Amino acid sequence: MSVDLRNVHRCFRCGWCKLPSTFIDYNCPSYVRFHFESYSPGGRLWLIRAWLKKELRWSDRLAEILFSCVGCRNCSENCKMRFKDEVTDWIIAAKSVAIEEGLAPPKVREFLENIAKFGNPWGLPRSQRATWISGVKKYEGDEYLLYLGCESSYLEAGRKVARNVIEVLEAAGISFGILGNEEECDGNEAYMLGEMGLFQELAFKNMKLFQELGVKKVLTISPHAYNAMKKYPARSFEVIHFTQLLYELVKEGKFRFSRMECKVTYHDPCFLGRYNGIYLEPRKILLSIPGLKLVEMKRTRENSFCCGGGSGNFVFDLLHGMESPARVRVREALETGAKVLAIACPICRCMLEDAIKDEGLEEEFEVKDVAEMILDSMKSR
Repeated sequence: MSVDLRNVHRCFRCGWCKLPSTFIDYNCPSYVRFHFESYSPGGRLWLIRAWLKKELRWSDRLAEILFSCVGCRNCSENCKMRFKDEVTDWIIAAKSVAIEEGLAPPKVREFLENIAKFGNPWGLPRSQRATWISGVKKYEGDEYLLYLGCESSYLEAGRKVARNVIEVLEAAGISFGILGNEEECDGNEAYMLGEMGLFQELAFKNMKLFQELGVKKVLTISPHAYNAMKKYPARSFEVIHFTQLLYELVKEGKFRFSRMECKVTYHDPCFLGRYNGIYLEPRKILLSIPGLKLVEMKRTRENSFCCGGGSGNFVFDLLHGMESPARVRVREALETGAKVLAIACPICRCMLEDAIKDEGLEEEFEVKDVAEMILDSMKSR
């Protein structure tokens, strides 16, 4: 992966990358937060070009501009040029150069060093990875290896999603097991931050362990893990996001739903939607619940507005403030009149729950994951 300086020269002029295809509003998270052209994809690439051509010196501000890109891929989705699929990759490649030259901001370096040393971005002990979970068996040749991921192992918001997914799988009689403290980071954020060596190391560790255990199907809770494992070279196992499996179980009639009068809006995670094209399954699960009314936000599916948590920003938070992407997204969700903001990603849950608190909207509506919506309907019988 490298930066194509010739095409970057053509990239900065038009500004399509800042917008969704509907032109409703600006759709680049960092541009929405800062409102400077330098934080837009085109402006960022113009600065990258000048830096790589040694026309611009590296600075703390340039570091912030480069690493504030959360990799949501709206720019690649809405670019009108033939090189559209490369735009996000160019930014990742520039991050990789900065990493190699020791120029990354301290928070980014700490994030990556913690993953390398402790297997998670917070630097917490590996022995704490599965201490919160009990009653779930270790993987022993089951049909699915349930991969929890860093967010569902260490963040309470992520643990909520994991508990709900586990309860739904148990209710459907699915054969699965977990790795416990043996689980390793999936590497998605290392990749998105440009640390390709670390990503390859994590991919190798995971593939080696999965092969030793005879794993054929990995069920991920996080779309970030799903996206990372899809990139693993010579992968010998199938990767499935939990919403894909739950939709199949719904179609098979594994759940008995009761009527639940509720207006719900759904937030598309970037790494499930724009990166991997999974838009229908979560919506079809929600629509299978009698009485549930699904209402869409003004920016949805391939035009969804990112919560701002990608590329490690859920930890080092360069996009904080009143116009943080998560707070903007929560206000947009509130406009639909929904009482529930449904999610399919533990990082999205973390970002959006915090944004609801920051906006003082706890009494207005709440965040629930798709598995939780299934459980709510089953328990209300």
